[in-house]
Amino acid sequence: MSDLSLHLVTDHRVPFARLRDIVDAAVDAGVTVVQLRDKVASGRELFARTLDLADVVAGRCAFVVDDRLDVVLAARDRGARVDGIHLGQDDVPIGSARALLGVDALIGWTAHTPAHLTAAAALPAGTVDYLGVGVIRATTTKPDHPRPLGIDGFAELAASTASPCVAIGGIDVDDVAALRAAGAAGVAVVSAVCAADDPGAVVRRLRAAWGAEG
Repeated sequence: MSDLSLHLVTDHRVPFARLRDIVDAAVDAGVTVVQLRDKVASGRELFARTLDLADVVAGRCAFVVDDRLDVVLAARDRGARVDGIHLGQDDVPIGSARALLGVDALIGWTAHTPAHLTAAAALPAGTVDYLGVGVIRATTTKPDHPRPLGIDGFAELAASTASPCVAIGGIDVDDVAALRAAGAAGVAVVSAVCAADDPGAVVRRLRAAWGAEG
């Protein structure tokens, strides 16, 4: 099982050349999962960026792509190391993704409501590795996000499922310890790292707040 403690989710608003540097620095500093999320790139652009970031990550942590099963499969066919996918409720069926990617793939599923958690619990064992639960706070990286849960709302959802829950949405360093205490298996950040002048330094602070060494 991959270490879920610290996910970096990329921000499409950052120029890609800069994003490559951010990912490299963040992986060096200790992020445990990199998720390429770009809902505005064409399929061809996203494929090229997936190959590029797979080379940047170079197996130093898990690397997954948001939403696009076709891109993951195409990148794997090209020989790129893409460890899995993160799917939303409206994406391809998660069971189909598991069948196509295999038992060793890292597969996450977005879950914002008790109904989503019920659906996850009904899946065959081994279908989903973690649930992305949020948003914790309002965030500009996803303007159509659901009502923020806050720490207490997250804790309530996390306590109601056996699946590991990764908190996402407007999270900063000051939230990390409270989210771990609330039952988070990890935290996912976007702007906290992607908008930072020194992404590596922010990742080290996030790791320290989580309680990780290094």
